[in-house]
Amino acid sequence: MRDVLQRLTDALERGREQIICQVVETKGSTPQKAGALMVVDPDGGQAGTLGGGCVEAEVKQKAIRRIGESGAEVHSFILDHDYAWADGLICGGKMVIATEALRGPDPLTYIRAYQRLLESGEGYTEAVVIDAVRAGLPLGCRFLFDHDGTLTAAWPATEIPGAAVKGVRPLSDRPRPSVQAGVAFLPTLPRIRLVVVGGGHVGQGVANLAAQADFEVWVVDDRHQYANSERFPMATRIVVGPIDEVLPALEITSRTYALIVTRGHGHDQEALYHLASTPATYVGLIGSRRKIRLIFASLRDMGFSESALGRVAAPVGLDIGSQTVPEIAISIVAELIARRNLGPGGQATRPTIEPAPDEVPVAGRPLA
Repeated sequence: MRDVLQRLTDALERGREQIICQVVETKGSTPQKAGALMVVDPDGGQAGTLGGGCVEAEVKQKAIRRIGESGAEVHSFILDHDYAWADGLICGGKMVIATEALRGPDPLTYIRAYQRLLESGEGYTEAVVIDAVRAGLPLGCRFLFDHDGTLTAAWPATEIPGAAVKGVRPLSDRPRPSVQAGVAFLPTLPRIRLVVVGGGHVGQGVANLAAQADFEVWVVDDRHQYANSERFPMATRIVVGPIDEVLPALEITSRTYALIVTRGHGHDQEALYHLASTPATYVGLIGSRRKIRLIFASLRDMGFSESALGRVAAPVGLDIGSQTVPEIAISIVAELIARRNLGPGGQATRPTIEPAPDEVPVAGRPLA
């Protein structure tokens, strides 16, 4: 989305007309969900996608025909044999897509406000009029609300309908896209910061995939040769230093996920010691069940509560039979996405890790 908006901004600043195509409503199985955005250039180039295939191709053709036109159009597609047979995507769902040509400086204020909200990572809701009669406003009117539900921008400048204000739900409720009174509500939930503790192969694989899935990635390791921008070009922050010094100084909030994938049991335990009781919504620990039992037993001896340890995802990742580093990274990121999108229900169910009577806990550090 960032790249799409930046391309749109750059083109409008150069005085070049662009056509935005946005999925504003879906029902059933579709290749893209409400909120997906594609920008089409008059020469046929594009940024972003509506899911590919026949629908995207047809929307693109319709968009190009709007060059020089004013106002928005709304197109509905039923993904049956008519639109999907050639692509093998007989989804059976419905997609509603709004298209509009943008030109001149007027839309720039709105697009820049959109960029600021996106970059803030705090979440926002866009409301788009898709039924002029029901909404009582021209088709294509757009409104941006920040994470608190405060109106921050409108395009074109117009009085906002009461239905639009009432339809904005708190992002803490994890709202889904919806349509009410002719207005499509497209929420973007707050961006999650993923702290990857450990810069080895698994940490690198997870960081790459997580960044592509729109996590804000931080990397922590005590070795410069592993924690650097060459290995982690996608990371927004790289912190190098002893774990027992670095982790206590990090800002950990309810919008933080933490993943522990260090090179050894001792480092794993040290990291979990500092992360298990933080406000982080998700704390994951890689390793065998035996290693996890040992670490948990040691932390229990140091006074950690069962509730603090019980919320640790360990072993981390969805069970997909992973063997290789890429497969392990995929299983972990899949769980991170499920936890972010579905809430606690998206996290894999794991049995309680109890210490085995014949196992000796890893020697732990004393509580301060």
